[in-house]
Amino acid sequence: QVQLVESGGGLVQAGGSLRLSCTASGRRSKSVVVGWYRQAPGKVREKVAAITSDGSTYYADSVKDRFSISRDNAKNTVYLQMNSLQLEDTAVYYCNTPWSLDSDYVSSTWGRGTQVTVSS
Repeated sequence: QVQLVESGGGLVQAGGSLRLSCTASGRRSKSVVVGWYRQAPGKVREKVAAITSDGSTYYADSVKDRFSISRDNAKNTVYLQMNSLQLEDTAVYYCNTPWSLDSDYVSSTWGRGTQVTVSS
Protein backbone atom coordinates (compact mmCIF):
# COMPACT_ATOMS: atom_id res chain seq x y z
CA GLN A 1 0.00 0.00 0.00
CA VAL A 2 1.11 3.56 -0.70
CA GLN A 3 1.36 5.93 2.25
CA LEU A 4 0.57 9.61 1.70
CA VAL A 5 1.15 12.78 3.72
CA GLU A 6 -0.46 16.12 2.85
CA SER A 7 0.98 19.56 3.60
CA GLY A 8 0.81 23.17 2.51
CA GLY A 9 -2.60 24.29 3.69
CA GLY A 10 -3.27 27.57 5.42
CA LEU A 11 -5.32 30.73 5.57
CA VAL A 12 -5.54 32.80 2.42
CA GLN A 13 -7.69 35.67 1.21
CA ALA A 14 -10.16 35.18 -1.60
CA GLY A 15 -8.39 35.52 -4.93
CA GLY A 16 -5.13 34.27 -3.48
CA SER A 17 -3.10 31.14 -4.14
CA LEU A 18 -1.77 28.14 -2.26
CA ARG A 19 0.23 25.09 -3.26
CA LEU A 20 -0.45 21.79 -1.56
CA SER A 21 2.00 18.89 -1.51
CA CYS A 22 1.32 15.17 -1.23
CA THR A 23 4.39 13.07 -0.48
CA ALA A 24 4.09 9.38 -1.20
CA SER A 25 6.05 6.38 -0.01
CA GLY A 26 5.81 2.69 -0.74
CA ARG A 27 6.76 0.28 -3.48
CA ARG A 28 4.30 1.56 -6.08
CA SER A 29 4.35 5.25 -5.20
CA LYS A 30 5.80 6.35 -8.56
CA SER A 31 3.34 4.39 -10.69
CA VAL A 32 -0.04 4.97 -9.06
CA VAL A 33 -2.69 7.51 -9.91
CA VAL A 34 -2.78 10.20 -7.20
CA GLY A 35 -5.78 12.35 -6.54
CA TRP A 36 -6.62 15.37 -4.42
CA TYR A 37 -9.88 15.39 -2.54
CA ARG A 38 -11.58 17.86 -0.24
CA GLN A 39 -14.26 17.80 2.39
CA ALA A 40 -16.01 20.92 3.59
CA PRO A 41 -17.97 20.95 6.86
CA GLY A 42 -21.27 19.14 6.44
CA LYS A 43 -20.46 18.03 2.90
CA VAL A 44 -19.43 14.81 1.24
CA ARG A 45 -15.78 14.39 0.33
CA GLU A 46 -15.22 15.11 -3.37
CA LYS A 47 -12.38 14.50 -5.79
CA VAL A 48 -11.04 17.72 -7.23
CA ALA A 49 -8.09 16.56 -9.34
CA ALA A 50 -6.04 13.49 -10.20
CA ILE A 51 -2.93 12.65 -12.19
CA THR A 52 -1.53 9.44 -13.68
CA SER A 53 2.12 8.44 -13.64
CA ASP A 54 2.52 9.70 -17.22
CA GLY A 55 0.83 13.05 -16.56
CA SER A 56 -2.76 12.61 -17.72
CA THR A 57 -5.08 14.66 -15.54
CA TYR A 58 -8.63 14.97 -14.28
CA TYR A 59 -10.27 18.07 -12.82
CA ALA A 60 -13.65 18.61 -11.26
CA ASP A 61 -15.67 21.27 -13.07
CA SER A 62 -15.63 23.47 -9.96
CA VAL A 63 -11.83 23.87 -10.08
CA LYS A 64 -11.03 23.71 -13.80
CA ASP A 65 -8.98 26.69 -14.97
CA ARG A 66 -8.12 27.56 -11.35
CA PHE A 67 -6.33 24.48 -9.97
CA SER A 68 -3.41 22.63 -11.51
CA ILE A 69 -2.13 19.21 -10.49
CA SER A 70 1.42 18.06 -11.19
CA ARG A 71 3.84 15.44 -9.97
CA ASP A 72 7.59 15.16 -9.46
CA ASN A 73 8.37 11.46 -9.52
CA ALA A 74 11.96 12.08 -8.42
CA LYS A 75 10.60 13.54 -5.19
CA ASN A 76 7.60 11.19 -4.96
CA THR A 77 5.43 14.29 -4.60
CA VAL A 78 2.20 15.44 -6.20
CA TYR A 79 1.31 19.13 -6.06
CA LEU A 80 -1.98 20.98 -6.26
CA GLN A 81 -1.53 24.59 -7.28
CA MET A 82 -4.67 26.48 -6.34
CA ASN A 83 -5.21 29.94 -7.82
CA SER A 84 -8.10 32.40 -7.65
CA LEU A 85 -9.26 30.77 -4.45
CA GLN A 86 -12.90 31.25 -3.50
CA LEU A 87 -14.72 31.01 -0.19
CA GLU A 88 -16.25 27.73 -1.42
CA ASP A 89 -12.77 26.19 -1.65
CA THR A 90 -12.53 26.16 2.15
CA ALA A 91 -12.16 22.52 3.18
CA VAL A 92 -9.79 19.89 4.46
CA TYR A 93 -7.78 18.62 1.50
CA TYR A 94 -6.61 15.04 1.27
CA CYS A 95 -4.66 13.01 -1.23
CA ASN A 96 -5.22 9.36 -2.03
CA THR A 97 -4.74 6.82 -4.80
CA PRO A 98 -7.87 6.30 -6.90
CA TRP A 99 -8.13 3.13 -8.98
CA SER A 100 -8.13 5.30 -12.11
CA LEU A 101 -8.51 8.94 -13.10
CA ASP A 102 -12.29 8.77 -13.03
CA SER A 103 -12.75 6.13 -10.33
CA ASP A 104 -14.46 6.89 -7.03
CA TYR A 105 -12.63 4.03 -5.31
CA VAL A 106 -9.33 4.59 -3.55
CA SER A 107 -6.60 2.21 -2.48
CA SER A 108 -4.90 3.96 0.42
CA THR A 109 -5.82 4.85 3.96
CA TRP A 110 -7.03 8.41 4.41
CA GLY A 111 -4.54 10.69 6.14
CA ARG A 112 -5.15 13.74 8.32
CA GLY A 113 -5.39 16.10 5.39
CA THR A 114 -4.43 19.75 5.34
CA GLN A 115 -6.82 22.59 6.13
CA VAL A 116 -7.39 25.31 3.54
CA THR A 117 -9.35 28.31 4.71
CA VAL A 118 -10.28 31.11 2.32
CA SER A 119 -11.35 34.36 3.92
CA SER A 120 -13.19 37.32 2.41
